[in-house]
Amino acid sequence: MAERAGVSRALVSIVFRDVPGASEQTRARVKAAAAELGYAPDRRARLLSRRRTRVLGVTFALGHEFHADLLAGLYRAAAAHDHELALSGTTGDRDEDEAVADLLALRCDALLLLGSALGEPALARLAATVPVVAVARGTRAAGVDVVRTDDVAGAALAARHLLDLGHARLVHVDGGAAAGADERRRGFATAVDGAGRGPAVTTGGGLTEDDGAAAAGRLLAEGPLPTGLVVFNDQSAVGLMDVLQQAGRRWPEDVSVVGYDDSPVARSRWARLTTVRQDVDALARLAVLRAVERVEDPAPPAREDLVAPSLVVRGSTGPPDPSR
Repeated sequence: MAERAGVSRALVSIVFRDVPGASEQTRARVKAAAAELGYAPDRRARLLSRRRTRVLGVTFALGHEFHADLLAGLYRAAAAHDHELALSGTTGDRDEDEAVADLLALRCDALLLLGSALGEPALARLAATVPVVAVARGTRAAGVDVVRTDDVAGAALAARHLLDLGHARLVHVDGGAAAGADERRRGFATAVDGAGRGPAVTTGGGLTEDDGAAAAGRLLAEGPLPTGLVVFNDQSAVGLMDVLQQAGRRWPEDVSVVGYDDSPVARSRWARLTTVRQDVDALARLAVLRAVERVEDPAPPAREDLVAPSLVVRGSTGPPDPSR
């Protein structure tokens, strides 16, 4: 390119780094030569040549609506710190270890793990090599910063909403072994037991619409349907609601349903789902901030940031039918 433009290689570098040292005429000549040769600068290669790449790696689950919302917030937060994101998704055929390995190969400055399923020893080993922020998942793994919603408070908000409406027969459709499931079970039980309506009843659920549908099938088969359901997340909740609707049940007339996340499906006209809202922007800002801070100074002890959730009331909840 320098030969085509009739300038030195140093001037070509100055032009494409966009730093002072070349006249406007020289810049125009170099860019014209680049266009003729079909050249475009590889920004990632330039970043890799530096000690820090200013790239944050993110692992996430494909198909998880809340993770998609978080990614949008993380892009905004990273841009505010003049950083980029490198994404590596997990699927049924691609586990988190593979997703992490790809990001390490890109020499990301830090890793943000969304809802990580890695065990604590694995997280601690990873944090010994690169700054790690666990997002939407608690952990005591050494060196791992945590940014998550206060899920105990969130599930308690959902249960108290139904209790305040007058529901006495509540069931929590939980998240199994998913990140945050233990905390949501505990929050639900605390609210129900604290209101004198215990012992709290929990049934198996999960992350997906299929998990919610399966839980609905079990509840219908077991006998009289509870009047209030607190479901682990919105995706599972809409799967449950679909099966209930097919069985002739209505919400909130026959059963009130509360989801979790305030994902787009909760806002659909069909679901009109009352849900616990996680503050995506606050979670994203804190996650990026902690990652950038850890890159700049790895010495301070790891910290945990809890973000308060809020309840969004829509049409899926209401007082129980007195005749039931």
